[in-house]
Amino acid sequence: MTEHENIGSSFDNFLAQEGGLDEVTAVAVKRVIALQLGQAMKEAGVTKSALARRMHTSRTVVDRVLDPSDSILTLDTMTRAANAMG
Repeated sequence: MTEHENIGSSFDNFLAQEGGLDEVTAVAVKRVIALQLGQAMKEAGVTKSALARRMHTSRTVVDRVLDPSDSILTLDTMTRAANAMG
């Protein structure tokens, strides 16, 4: 092995070796979805309350969906939000 074994490897390889790739990927995907959903809402003139009604949930859940740093949401919740926006 060379003295600098990670030279030339990708950041993804590094994260995979350290065991953090799945978590980082999940956070990144959540952030992208939250930003896209927020943009779609803005373009369509849909409020958080209106989206909550479409999803049959509370505005608090919509706030969590739109919070890029909240990575605890389930795929089901994210899918319902996306479907509610078409």
